[in-house]
Amino acid sequence: MTLPRVYQTEAIIIKRIKLGEADRILTLYTPELGKLKAVAKGTRRPQSKLGGHVELLTHSRLMLARGRNLDIITQAQTINNFLIIKDDLELISRGLYIAELVDAFTGERIEDRRLFDLVLDALKQLSQASDCELVLRYFELHLLDHLGYRPQLQRCTECNLPLKPETNFFSPNHGGVLCHNCGFHEPAARPISLNALKVLRLWQNCDYANARRVKISPELAVELEQVMRENIKYLLEKQLKSTAWLDKLKREIQQA
Repeated sequence: MTLPRVYQTEAIIIKRIKLGEADRILTLYTPELGKLKAVAKGTRRPQSKLGGHVELLTHSRLMLARGRNLDIITQAQTINNFLIIKDDLELISRGLYIAELVDAFTGERIEDRRLFDLVLDALKQLSQASDCELVLRYFELHLLDHLGYRPQLQRCTECNLPLKPETNFFSPNHGGVLCHNCGFHEPAARPISLNALKVLRLWQNCDYANARRVKISPELAVELEQVMRENIKYLLEKQLKSTAWLDKLKREIQQA
């Protein structure tokens, strides 16, 4: 879309890098313009008027001026700073994982209001959740669904027969689950338990309120995380950097 010289937009700040001595380049996710990069001048100075409004994982209303290479943020006002997330190491690690997922899966300046709403809702849920891992799995499933990568969980992706209530196999390169017979001959497929398959099916088609009604054992939570992580790694052809921090925090909590 053609923008005026100066324009306003809501945005969630999903990434930032240093520029020069006092500036930053921010990656924003917006409802009308999708993902875009913009310069926030002077935000690394303590007296900056913009600084607090353009922190990572902040939902803000921004005024921007079009620039030759990158647009420039001239004004900012916080809508939701998600302080509950930022004051908790576990929560912020998961919030940054959500941000990195969005950055990795999206191109620049592709309007997608539904995706913006999905991200915003995930941050709201994370700030209220007693089970933040559930929020991540739910967000991963619905992000992939929205972007056209919905895994097939009802029928075998090889023979197309309905999946039986037994241990089947999840195969990222097949785009979903293989039945026991087909999966047994696929070296790259991993077994997926009946409980994991049931939970993924439910979460794929319900809201957060219904998703929270499911009681997840620690063993099942680990299995669900591994299934989704392998699928995302296959789709992106890389491991996200934030997963290393998530794993490190979990080890430290277990050892404490």
